[in-house]
Amino acid sequence: MLDAFSRAVVTADASTSCIGGSSLEQLKKFVSEGNKRLDAVNAVSSNASCIVSDAIAGMICENTGLIQAGGNCYPNRRMAACLRDGEIVLRYITYALLAGDASVLDDRCLNGLKETYTALGVPATSAVRAVQIMKAASLAHINGTNTPGQAGGRYKKMEMIQGDCSAITAEAASYFDRVIAALS
Repeated sequence: MLDAFSRAVVTADASTSCIGGSSLEQLKKFVSEGNKRLDAVNAVSSNASCIVSDAIAGMICENTGLIQAGGNCYPNRRMAACLRDGEIVLRYITYALLAGDASVLDDRCLNGLKETYTALGVPATSAVRAVQIMKAASLAHINGTNTPGQAGGRYKKMEMIQGDCSAITAEAASYFDRVIAALS
């Protein structure tokens, strides 16, 4: 796993040069945006169980056959495995967001995930739909656009650094898109 600093060192070392120029500017930007990054990770990880359970419930509402006898979320142990997998995927997305690098997500979560799901008979369309719902909910938490009307009694107001969060939101979205692409 590489963070932004390790990646800059490895790149400079490979070219036998010092860190400077655009690499140094990227590191300065990474540090200046650090609090937004931490707030985004906190917003997602603090609401992880709600994000995942809502995503799985949404996926099931769209395809009720999943909880019927013979469905992929029937019996309870399969439903528990689905929730567990959603939590794991979301956790690795927050690790990547914190590090500013997708290598931990790729190496420890996505490597072989599609093949494993195929071997277990997990429908890719359902897994992709759950990740899409997790993406929408997570981005709403990062942007602070989640409202009591959307979340109901589970609404939790997150204190976020004010300002433009478009870069961190786009980065988080790219990690979800990476998962979706790996499952498709």
